[in-house]
Amino acid sequence: MRRGKVSPWPFVGMIGMAAAFFLYAASGLLVPLWALAGLMFVWLVLFVTACRWWTPHPRRVLLPPVIAVVLWFAVVSAGGAWLGWTA
Repeated sequence: MRRGKVSPWPFVGMIGMAAAFFLYAASGLLVPLWALAGLMFVWLVLFVTACRWWTPHPRRVLLPPVIAVVLWFAVVSAGGAWLGWTA
């Protein structure tokens, strides 16, 4: 039995998800607990999505970390501007 070539893109995507996790986890210094719980839930959903896309759609695994970072920046910026979240 011969295996096909392994795509590097899922590995790159998961490295991105790990980097995004550190942003989300460190948000506890900036956001209230309820917002942190929501952010961690969003990260978990994106992580599960990336895991499900690993084999059938390897290039799509690059999307969840990009979405995670953009969404994190938007939520933390909006919370700081409109809700007064500060460190």
